[in-house]
Amino acid sequence: MRVLVVEDEPKLAGLLRQGLRRRGMGVDLAATGEEALTRASATDYDLIVLDVMLPGPDGFEVCRRLRAAEVWSPTLMLTALDDVEDRIRGLDSGADDYLPKPFSFEELLARIRALLRRGAPRRPAILEVADLRLDPASHRVWRAGRELSLTPREFALLEALMRQPGQVLSKFELLEHVWDDSYENRSNVIEVYVGYLREKLDRGAIETVRGAGYRLRTSHDDR
Repeated sequence: MRVLVVEDEPKLAGLLRQGLRRRGMGVDLAATGEEALTRASATDYDLIVLDVMLPGPDGFEVCRRLRAAEVWSPTLMLTALDDVEDRIRGLDSGADDYLPKPFSFEELLARIRALLRRGAPRRPAILEVADLRLDPASHRVWRAGRELSLTPREFALLEALMRQPGQVLSKFELLEHVWDDSYENRSNVIEVYVGYLREKLDRGAIETVRGAGYRLRTSHDDR
């Protein structure tokens, strides 16, 4: 197990490295945002422990850049900033968990174990398929650089399709993602909202797979 600890306070960085090594982990250290980006881009770490307040790019920016570069190592943010807005900002930048300072080392270990159990699946902060970009945090969508105006249901339906581009999702799967059991008129709601999206994207963006469901095309060449 190899871990990158990004911390600019030498004493804390040394304590973390010592404690994690005692648990059998290999630990590399980085003291700046640029060093963290260089190391994490060159090495496939099983986990990144990332401080927010860093020289150069801060932890939020480091995490955003890593996710944009498709570095999916589970990332635990450490920070003295404990405001709700800061926690939200950290998670929306692509972090997997957030631990405010001061913290118990045993709690840190427990959170590390939980993150390692999840592994490192692809989970971009901003979804991109062909010329579509969708930002779940700000609830904004762009098509070929032009921002689109979607209702909350249209946005949720498009997000579900963009999280599995090129794959066929059944009506039931889409209902489960976007509508709860309390919604009364579930008979043709998917068809209706797919129609709304096609009008705002283009008619060929979402393909109907007869007898199976719907699929978001991954490129114009699919048409």
